[in-house]
Amino acid sequence: MPKDITLTIDGQTVTAPAGTLVVDAAKRIGINIPVFCYHPKLEPVGMCRMCLVEIGRPVIDRTTNNPVFEADGKPKIQFGPKLETACTTPISEGMVVVGLSDKVKAARKDVLEFLLTSHPLDCPICDKGGECPLQNQTLEYGSADSRFLLDEKMRLSKHVPLGDLIFLDRERCIQCARCVRFQTEIVDDPVIGFYNRGRKLEIITDSQPGFDSIFSGNTTDICPVGALTTADFRFGARPWEMNNAASLCTHCPVGCNTTINVRREAKTGGNVSIKRIMPRQNETVNEIWMCDKGRFAYHFADSPDRLKNPLIRKGSELFQTTWTEALSAASEKIKQAGSGLVTLASGRLTNEDIYNLRKLTETQGGTFIGYSRMAGGEIVNRFGMLPGSNLGDLGKDSVIVVVSSDLHEEAPIWWLRVREAVKRGAVLISISIRPTRLDKIAAKTLRVEPGREALAVDAILTGDMADIVKQAKHLLVFYGSDGLGRKATGQLAAACARLLETSGHARRINSGLIPVWERGNTQGLWDMGAHPADQIVERIASARVLLVAGADPANDDPMMERALEKTEFLIVQDLFATATARKADIVFPVLAFTEREGTYTSGERRVQRFYPAVPAPEGLKADYEIAAEMGAELGLALESSAASLVFQQLAAEIPQYSGLTYPLLAKTSDQWPIVGRPDVYFGGTSYANRQGLGIHLPLLPLEDFEIPSGDLDMSLHPDAHELAVYPVTRLLDRGITVTTSPLLASRLAQADLFIHPATARKMFLNADMQVMLPVDGAAYPVRIVLDETVPEGAALIPRSAGVPIHEPQVAQVAPPVGDHASRVRS
Repeated sequence: MPKDITLTIDGQTVTAPAGTLVVDAAKRIGINIPVFCYHPKLEPVGMCRMCLVEIGRPVIDRTTNNPVFEADGKPKIQFGPKLETACTTPISEGMVVVGLSDKVKAARKDVLEFLLTSHPLDCPICDKGGECPLQNQTLEYGSADSRFLLDEKMRLSKHVPLGDLIFLDRERCIQCARCVRFQTEIVDDPVIGFYNRGRKLEIITDSQPGFDSIFSGNTTDICPVGALTTADFRFGARPWEMNNAASLCTHCPVGCNTTINVRREAKTGGNVSIKRIMPRQNETVNEIWMCDKGRFAYHFADSPDRLKNPLIRKGSELFQTTWTEALSAASEKIKQAGSGLVTLASGRLTNEDIYNLRKLTETQGGTFIGYSRMAGGEIVNRFGMLPGSNLGDLGKDSVIVVVSSDLHEEAPIWWLRVREAVKRGAVLISISIRPTRLDKIAAKTLRVEPGREALAVDAILTGDMADIVKQAKHLLVFYGSDGLGRKATGQLAAACARLLETSGHARRINSGLIPVWERGNTQGLWDMGAHPADQIVERIASARVLLVAGADPANDDPMMERALEKTEFLIVQDLFATATARKADIVFPVLAFTEREGTYTSGERRVQRFYPAVPAPEGLKADYEIAAEMGAELGLALESSAASLVFQQLAAEIPQYSGLTYPLLAKTSDQWPIVGRPDVYFGGTSYANRQGLGIHLPLLPLEDFEIPSGDLDMSLHPDAHELAVYPVTRLLDRGITVTTSPLLASRLAQADLFIHPATARKMFLNADMQVMLPVDGAAYPVRIVLDETVPEGAALIPRSAGVPIHEPQVAQVAPPVGDHASRVRS
């Protein structure tokens, strides 16, 4: 721990750790030293000079090396002849900082005057108006007059697309380099930079496609002026016009804290609409960042294609009906089905939804199945991270293992936080079937044959990294499903648990197992008792009543689609008329997460609360309400009036949730850096967290639990004329919650089959060739893409890209028959 240093800033005594910069020390006691280029998450550069202050230091007698004292006994302070930048100067013992002198005030006026010589005076129409540091600081520190001529201002391009998501107004840029530094230092995507010099300096993108980074939206948050804007918010609203609601990103297991900005819109008939999604500070989860999927893939919530009324089948068609008729009919069928009821629930649902659905199912003697492509949740609940753990604490005494996961694509903020841990000295071991962006920062990269990942994990303690792993204070293991099926992920989770146990790191602070689940609340599925099941196709086909909530098996797998044809009666709860909903006998329209409250449990096993952002549309209900109202028809007492009451019930029943309440989940504590204050220039426009940091769950006991064992070699062995096809994950898939965002259309995963050039030559395949890929009795058109990083004899295909491959399989590709351009049934 660095020693504490005491100094004085504007007459106030401050104590802070050694190494703290003057600007940060001042911020800790509420003194705002103005900045533009400085950001507490970035390396200081001292470019803008807005933070100039007077700094005095104790005079030291060179003969005795002791301080020199004045006649009154106080240390003698000597000020330098020039002002110094508070953002690059570390504090020192006895330092005296003056930020309110006439000299400092004059310097601040000069800096602002120079910035405004070429800055457009378009505050009335600028997107940053109302949350603009330049505007605020000009009013507070600037001069009312200028010595420069208005007609000498630079005239530069406006509305310049850096990419399809971010626009640049070059006139507004003050050349602070925050955006460039963020892309280089924080996320290692140096795809934007400076071009030209002097007054002609401008930001450009040098990537193709433009501004090709999945974190690009963060640059608009930290831009201190209106130079960078997002495509969906540009000229969209003013900050003071919008209301804010605390929420969570539901797209991946990280559980990023967000703020949803809303306002009433004339174009929607006066209804409240979402204007933008912004990061909300949670230093133990997402800090103040978020990825572009979480920022832009929210349009599904206000899509005009949303279901608006219950539907009931009459003959071959679905017709609108009343809630009373739909609930009564569904409940009667569930009652008749008894133990023949099968419920499929996905991690898109909240804990409250899943709990009520399970209670409804189990009281009928039915089967409750968690719809997930990954296994191992029962292992995670015993070998996961302990309460008090924080990825931000990992450093030189830590080892991180990432196996079968491309974190950059599957959980971008975890990738970012692992990268930061490596920068602090953590040792990274990456185990995968193909190169990922983790390889660049890994101390050890193990490239394994697909299906043998669990064997590689078991071998870590007999390899050249064994001593480093055993001697580390912390060992954190991420496991995913890259190239794996559900059974293989279960074996992989078990191997990771053995590694933690054998190395002595199990159940230690800042150690443990983190699953890279495919959905935001898959951990909640396991906790609520919804586990994936074997023979799921057979269970669907044999169900007297199948209840599907938040899932679309008909679209995901041809075998499940055919099994649905054999189900006696199908009930669906969903946002859209999905392929499964179109086959249903009863369809219930549900609320989106933006229209309700609830809780999710992240992959780190942190329970977090979110709040409604827009009023619930008339005629829609939350999933937990629908389950409770069907239960009421059957005499089952389930809460339907409020999510908080459902949470009380589940907390009383599920051991690791014991004692949790909504008020506890809403608690916050002080965080650093300080963001969200009215000054807005220190941490950007990220929102302070005043609605809850979440609570880390305790681990379940190990008594009577044995780590599962089984066949660790899950590799495929195709014949010479066949390919072993392995599914991999892309961040921007073709799920319904992403395809409804028009901004992301050009970035969505395509139906491409990636193979090694040597494999292509053996099978007489060429780049860009269109072939048919058979999957479970159906054939799908795919495009051949040659990629030297793919293992020979194998092929990789993105999940949710139009071809329903979720398990590794052997396939024989064939040229398309005739002019087929869509799926062909065999």
